[in-house]
Amino acid sequence: MMHHEIDLDDTDETPAKLAAGTKERVGFLPIVTNWFDRVFVGIYLFVALELIWMRFLEQSIPLTVCHVLAIALGVLIVWRG
Repeated sequence: MMHHEIDLDDTDETPAKLAAGTKERVGFLPIVTNWFDRVFVGIYLFVALELIWMRFLEQSIPLTVCHVLAIALGVLIVWRG
């Protein structure tokens, strides 16, 4: 049997090397992400924006405006992030 050693430090520093033959995607997020990561970030920001909106702005601006902005932000993050 052949024994192959993998340098784990090298794989931690360059995760794009693991995906051989794929073009590295560059977005505006300062981290390397896949589509699932961007969906997760979008959902997280959706919840945070809703909570902040309900605390500070709901008395003057309806929550529906927040829904539209949060969905638009989520789509932007998934598409371009």
